[in-house]
Amino acid sequence: MMPRRPPVLRLTVIATAVLALQAQAQQQEQPAASEEPAPALQKVEVRSSYDPRRDDTASKMIVSSEEIAKYGDTSVTDVLKRLPGITVSGAAGRAGGEIRMRGLGNGYTQILLNGERAPAGFSLDTLSPDLIERIEILHAASAEYSTQSIAGTINVVLKKAVKTAQRDIKLGVGGGRDARSGTGSLQWSDKDGKFSYSLAASVYRHDYRYEDAASQPALEQGYLPDGTQNLLRRISGNSDGRSEGINLSPRLNWSYPDGDSLALQFFLNAGRSGNRSGSHAETLLGARPAYDRNDSVSGNRQGFARADVNWVRKFEGGARLELGARAQTTGSSADTHPLGYVDNVGLVLDRKVRVEASYDSVSSTGKYSTPWMAGHALSMGWDGTYSQRAEDRRQREQALPGGAPPADSDDDYHSRVRLLALYAQDEWDITPRWSMYAGLRWEGIATRSFGDSQESTQQRSSVWSPLLQTLWKLPDTKGDQLRLALTRTYKSPSTSNLIPRRSLSTNNSQFDPDRQGNPGLQPELALGVDASYEHYWAEGALLSARASARRIDGYTRQGLLLVDGRWVSMPVNDGRAETQTVELEAKFPLRAVLAATAPAIDLRASLGRNWSQVRQVPGPGNRLDQQTPLSGNLGIDYKTPDGMLTAGGSLVFTGGGPVRIAQQQYAYTSPRRDLDLYALWKFNPKNQLRLAVSNLLAQDFESNTIYMDASGTIARNNISPSSPQARATMEMKF
Repeated sequence: MMPRRPPVLRLTVIATAVLALQAQAQQQEQPAASEEPAPALQKVEVRSSYDPRRDDTASKMIVSSEEIAKYGDTSVTDVLKRLPGITVSGAAGRAGGEIRMRGLGNGYTQILLNGERAPAGFSLDTLSPDLIERIEILHAASAEYSTQSIAGTINVVLKKAVKTAQRDIKLGVGGGRDARSGTGSLQWSDKDGKFSYSLAASVYRHDYRYEDAASQPALEQGYLPDGTQNLLRRISGNSDGRSEGINLSPRLNWSYPDGDSLALQFFLNAGRSGNRSGSHAETLLGARPAYDRNDSVSGNRQGFARADVNWVRKFEGGARLELGARAQTTGSSADTHPLGYVDNVGLVLDRKVRVEASYDSVSSTGKYSTPWMAGHALSMGWDGTYSQRAEDRRQREQALPGGAPPADSDDDYHSRVRLLALYAQDEWDITPRWSMYAGLRWEGIATRSFGDSQESTQQRSSVWSPLLQTLWKLPDTKGDQLRLALTRTYKSPSTSNLIPRRSLSTNNSQFDPDRQGNPGLQPELALGVDASYEHYWAEGALLSARASARRIDGYTRQGLLLVDGRWVSMPVNDGRAETQTVELEAKFPLRAVLAATAPAIDLRASLGRNWSQVRQVPGPGNRLDQQTPLSGNLGIDYKTPDGMLTAGGSLVFTGGGPVRIAQQQYAYTSPRRDLDLYALWKFNPKNQLRLAVSNLLAQDFESNTIYMDASGTIARNNISPSSPQARATMEMKF
């Protein structure tokens, strides 16, 4: 049950503040650099300040909670869009964008929550950034995590660190022309001897109204093979809705004198949303659609709960055993009520669809690590999960004059998934300047699905993933190093993509086809190579260049078929694809290039270029998964000498352009530019105000889809307007 607004807001406030305190405390604990260190002292500092990005053999980037909270974002996707090598698809300022590494989403980028995949239906958009302790970006696969990470892995780690007597509250409001929102969070933690606890909580509410087609109607145009136009439609419409929810993340810790520890962590996420939309197609030339006007009302409720227990036992000689168990459950219900109208006739379609789904899983993890030879750190472990999903779909239609015969249906669907992974890895310091990481992971998945309208289907797949990474710190240099990684990764079909049940669209066309799974879908397998050069030339200063390539066999795309007079979209394996990426990054404090008296300004910039080719699709533009071809990021941060004011900005560019999806399908997306600004005023040690403005450029987002065959060409053009959003967040400690 959703709490009422006043209690929710109070609860939210408390949770957010605690998170910010943790982030600041963690950074304050790290040794500060002396402004004028002696040569000997400088050596000690570089050795003692551990930086996982610089020092770990496996390529990894860590985003701290302070960085996450900087812009006061209410969505994790807004945090990720500013990170080097990561892009978010879709229109600026709107939820639901796909998170991509190397320009690839759709399952190529693996998203983890505390090291494990979140269940189907869970969205990072519902997770408050204030509940996050850090975000780990893994550019190359590691044997410890699932190797379903062809493009890379983003691991979102919830709050774990505990500070004595920490009480933080955050309250935020935001809005713009199209939307408004309210957020609140609480962080509460304390210690008592060997026992410590923390509670992070957040609430949110988001209201929106979009009238995209009122000022910029979508256009559908058709042409015969000789170039004669035979179709012209203008589609206008609007949508409005609300989403609201709550997150709770309590944690209990016990630490013992012998080094052993026990931790219990819980995560609860509950939310609901509603949407109303309407569109009208004005046909100026050619055949009218099945319904000239479409209205729809939809609602969704979801609850997600997870419990983790983790025990760590330390042995003599540096050996360590970690055992974990996890249970999670998800329940959701979705109601849609589409209405179809024909001009001069009236209502001819009245359909109600209700889908109730549940997902339950239990899992076990274990890891044993020990130094076994001089310079070697050996680890081995397992990861096993059993999950089951049930889905009931009920469709009812009214018999109406002028309409098609009612198509009522009752579909039940069930699936069982068993996953087992075994791995071993060794980190070897060959010399003080050269280290090696070697890992091997076997991952097997068995899926069984059955239902009222389908035969029982079973699929088994397993993948061996050998992994190799090496780090070489160049001799006679203070901060120059090279990295190389060789990986074998894969992408397993989602359970929903294996179900042959068809989901009907309202106005069926090449642009709005029915959806259906493919029980014969096979995993995609990839071989990858990554190479990078990094130059650390001052405290907090980095220049890096990275190049990577992937060869993917069994590439999956959405096929479009005409079946019994209706267009159907179905995933199919379609041969081989290759992708290549080059990324450049620079970040440094201004004092690293000017005098020590220069202002406290930090600068950062990144640029990424992606290429890909799908063998079975003729070029040009035969990019993989509508891959983002070009992306860039510029950022600046400034802090006053007294530390009372911090301000900065970020400009993000995401390229678009034409792409050929299949032999007969084309698409185009416009480039996207995001300009965000923030300022943080510290009134005193316990109170501060954070202001932020996002999407200042308010750029419209354009997308085109084209279908061509022997009968001619049909194209649709959509434009989604956007507007700036402003936010204010009050952060308090007590």
